[in-house]
Amino acid sequence: MTSIGSDTDRRPLTVFNPFDLSPVDTVPENTPEDVEAALASAHALFRDRDAWLPEYRRLAVLERTATLMEERFDQLSKIAVREGGKPMTDTRAEIARAIDTVKGAAAALRTDAGKAIPMGLTPATDNRMAFTRREPIGVVVAVSAFNHPLNLIVHQVSPAVAAGCPFIVKPAPDTPLSCLTFVDILYEAGLPKDWGRAIVTSDNALSEKLATDPRVGFFTFIGSSRVGWSLRSKLAPGARCALEHGGAAPVIVTGDSDVYEVREAILKGCFYHAGQVCVSVQRIFAHTRIATRFATQLAMKAAGLKIGDPMDLETEVGPLIRPAEVDRVHEWVTEAINGGGQLLTGGEKLSDTIYAPTVIFNAPASCRLMTEEVFGPVVCVDPWFKLEDALDRANSLPTAFQAAVFTRDVERAIEIGDRLDASAVMVNDHTAFRADWMPFAGLRQSGLGTGGVPYTLHDMTIDKMIVLRTDSLVTPTDIEPE
Repeated sequence: MTSIGSDTDRRPLTVFNPFDLSPVDTVPENTPEDVEAALASAHALFRDRDAWLPEYRRLAVLERTATLMEERFDQLSKIAVREGGKPMTDTRAEIARAIDTVKGAAAALRTDAGKAIPMGLTPATDNRMAFTRREPIGVVVAVSAFNHPLNLIVHQVSPAVAAGCPFIVKPAPDTPLSCLTFVDILYEAGLPKDWGRAIVTSDNALSEKLATDPRVGFFTFIGSSRVGWSLRSKLAPGARCALEHGGAAPVIVTGDSDVYEVREAILKGCFYHAGQVCVSVQRIFAHTRIATRFATQLAMKAAGLKIGDPMDLETEVGPLIRPAEVDRVHEWVTEAINGGGQLLTGGEKLSDTIYAPTVIFNAPASCRLMTEEVFGPVVCVDPWFKLEDALDRANSLPTAFQAAVFTRDVERAIEIGDRLDASAVMVNDHTAFRADWMPFAGLRQSGLGTGGVPYTLHDMTIDKMIVLRTDSLVTPTDIEPE
């Protein structure tokens, strides 16, 4: 696997298996000199219009990349499981999504063209025609997260390739292997190496230097809101950005809902990848008519989930990314219980990196499980009697991303959906549902801009308008009759 620079005299970064903390691989960390070389090379390419990759070459690279990924499906799956800890069944779904995302970037390239701008609508615009063309915005720097080690990288990088932007991608230091493998596949598919580079570093100062360099045209970030907003405040003037953070996703369950149907539909959204998903179900507001019964049923189902080695095809819940996260999650759970929340299942460390799927009933409103993103396998069920109260609690946080409502009443679903602070509301489905061509946007502190391949491709390009003035363009009234 390739990153910029040679391996000589570089500090080694050991990648660990989150399940048993065994070493998986060692990769060299990049240096400030590597970052400067990558930026200088990418910027020089962008400034040389004669060197820009034509659309047909970008399309060929993306199509060949998708083919190579399909051929190496099992290899990509094993790499992602070993470094990220997501159960194999779910990881294989992620790899399939990543391949489809690359195909989506190629498809978007076929359709994301310019458009005609009306002229001749006033005397001043007569004898003119205008149209727009799409051009790359500049050097793209992508900083990514660990929880989907391949698909997140693909979401940030494949639109850059489609747009014709030179890119530099920095994966999470916990999970660099999928990123490096993907970049190597791009090279094999025909992308010139100077057009795409991976930088591996655990040095936050170096990451900041990369993101905030004045040569960066577009910065795409997936990670914590604290880091994302801080970097955004330090971007060079003129640099554009997209930020994807997270939130404590709310679900409202009305009193007419079938407890068992909701339980089955929502379980995956609660404990998928041990809750390490930016739109994972975290706060469930259930009507008092069904709240106790629903919480009990959800806890029974959570207690029966198979926990263990993510390489096992039967495993449903695997490890958190590192031991410190287990300690933090347990601290938050303990706080909620000490504050009066009722523990229905879980609430214990099963190993250094595995935390039991946990359901808490009626957690205190001020505890961190109800006010911050836990990013762990914990869900709270909170009863409500008046809908206004449920909506107030659901909308009370500075974060807002995806939400959900469960009800048998279509009109009620629309009413609640309209009043939830969210960029997307799922009806009778969990909050973590996503198709990769959908708009995906965190609101308020949850992010900036809109994800999803077609939207990211648009953000990484600019509309250049061409206005052509010529006397040969005349309106019908200017034509004399024969």
